[in-house]
Amino acid sequence: MINEDGYTPAAELAQRNGARFPNESSEYRQARNALLAEEIELRRHIERVAAQRRALPPGGMVKKRYQFISPDGPVGFEDLFDDKETLLIYSYIFGPERARPCPMCTSFLSAIEGEILDIEQRMAIAVVARSPIERLLDFRTERRWQNLPLYSDSTGEYSRDYRALGANGNDNAAVNVFTRRDGTIRHFWSEEMGPVTADPGQDPRGAPDLMPLWTILDMTPEGRARDWYPKLTYGHA
Repeated sequence: MINEDGYTPAAELAQRNGARFPNESSEYRQARNALLAEEIELRRHIERVAAQRRALPPGGMVKKRYQFISPDGPVGFEDLFDDKETLLIYSYIFGPERARPCPMCTSFLSAIEGEILDIEQRMAIAVVARSPIERLLDFRTERRWQNLPLYSDSTGEYSRDYRALGANGNDNAAVNVFTRRDGTIRHFWSEEMGPVTADPGQDPRGAPDLMPLWTILDMTPEGRARDWYPKLTYGHA
């Protein structure tokens, strides 16, 4: 049987699943198959959302000539693309007024560090913070990062324009994707979910969640917990 979307119903696929584990009960298998059907539906919904994102109309042109400081000196916005047509910029909460960077941002970037070489096969990526480049490089050494492309937005102009600097002067984490087509740079997409769009009892976060940490914890009976967040250091470090 095929549904109107052209898919076999998720519950039917779940019943075809042959996975069984030692000593599991019939109650467990029934509940697990029901969960499997929901996981299949979630995968399909993620695909639909990704297709809708890819189909967005052209975003706003980037008309300002933003400047950043790289480890090798000043660079323009277009330089961040290198030879790619798509660029993702992650705005790191590590402004000059902070003694230490945001632990949540740092946890995310530590995960991305291991994926940079793969990501750069498909697109360009840049990590931008308002602290001087020397501070960023010092922390990169402390964290033992080797691959993250770090840039300082010393003027804060990019950060203000693309939702990484609030009206009160506080840094915000931000993810923005830009395209360069026929020499024209446009904004493509930004993560816009936050406190206003959060559901009761949940931390503000996007969907899918960009942090692998939370995805891993969501597979456990304890879940992600409401009172635990990553730290920059732990007692055994």
